Amino acid sequence: MPIRFSRKSRRNIVRQTSRDGAPTKRSTRVRLRPRADWHKRNFLTSVLIPSLFIKRVGGYAPPQFPKIREGEICITWIGHASFLVQTHDVNILIDPIWSKWLKVIKRLKQPGFEIHHLPSIDFVLVTHAHFDHLDRRTLRRVAADQPIVVPMGVGNLVHDLGFHIVHELDYWQTVGFGPLKISLTPCHHWGARFLADLHRDFGGFVIAVDGRTIFHCGDSAYFPGFKEIGDRYKIDIALLPIGAYEAPSGREVHMNPEEAVKAFLELRAKTLIPMHYGTFRLGFEPLHEPPQRLLACARARGIDEKVLVMTEGKPIVL
Repeated sequence: MPIRFSRKSRRNIVRQTSRDGAPTKRSTRVRLRPRADWHKRNFLTSVLIPSLFIKRVGGYAPPQFPKIREGEICITWIGHASFLVQTHDVNILIDPIWSKWLKVIKRLKQPGFEIHHLPSIDFVLVTHAHFDHLDRRTLRRVAADQPIVVPMGVGNLVHDLGFHIVHELDYWQTVGFGPLKISLTPCHHWGARFLADLHRDFGGFVIAVDGRTIFHCGDSAYFPGFKEIGDRYKIDIALLPIGAYEAPSGREVHMNPEEAVKAFLELRAKTLIPMHYGTFRLGFEPLHEPPQRLLACARARGIDEKVLVMTEGKPIVL
C-alpha cells in the first residue's frame, strides 16, 4: 500500500527552536524577484545563442558495472545532478536526465552511456520539478512499475509515467523499502515547474542502506540548514552542486564551489562528490570553472583528499 502523508504538513518551512524554547519558522524558498542589475548582462546573446554552435563533448560506451559486496556503494555520475547509486541489493536512480535539450538550452556534455545500458532500477528519486531534474521523457523510459519518491506537490507530474507507487515526502519524513531508508531534507531553492505552481516542494535526499549514508543535495543555494542535516544524519558521501552560480537573474539560487566546501564541512561528511556543472550552461560562468574553483578551495582548506571529481559514465565503488 502506498504511504500517504497529510497535505496539511509543513511545506517549504524548516522548524527551529528559539533560545526560549518556542518554535520559530524560516522559509527555505529563494526569492523569485531578479536582482536589480540582472539586465546588465544578456544571457541570450552571451551564453545561450553561442552554446547552440558548440559541439557536444564526451562519448557513449557500455559501462562496466562492478560486482558490489555488502557494505559497498557504487556511484555512477550520469551528468548534471543525475546519479546511479548501487548497493549489493538495490539500484537507485536520482534526478535522471538523458535529454539533449532543456527546451532551448543545449546539453553540452554526453551522459557517458546510453539509457538502455542501465541495470534494472529498483527505486527512482526526484528532488524537485524543474525541467533539468524532473525530465518526464527520461522518467517514462526508466519506469518499470517500481516506486518513485518525490517532494510534496510533485506527484501529479509522475503519476502517469509508469511507476507503481508514488511517495510524496515532507521535510524530515522517511520512507522505507526493506533495508533502504530514504528521507527528504530541506534545501534553499524553489520547486515551481511553471511560474504559477509555487505549491510544489523541493529538497534533497538522505539514502541510508547497509550502514552507509549518501546525501544528494538536490538544487540549493547555501543556507544554514546544512548543519542541521549533518546533526541529524551521519553522512558518508555528499553529492553537492557547484555550478550555475552566476544565474541570469542575478539571484543566489545555487551554491558556488566555495559555498559547497562550506556546506560539506558543516555536514561533516567523509567524501564530497560535485555535481550540477559541465552539462548544461545555466549560468554565466564558463563550464570548466566550477571544478577548478572547488579543488582550489579544498586545497586551501586542507580537504582536497576528500573531494572526488567524477567522470560521466564511470562507476566508482566506495
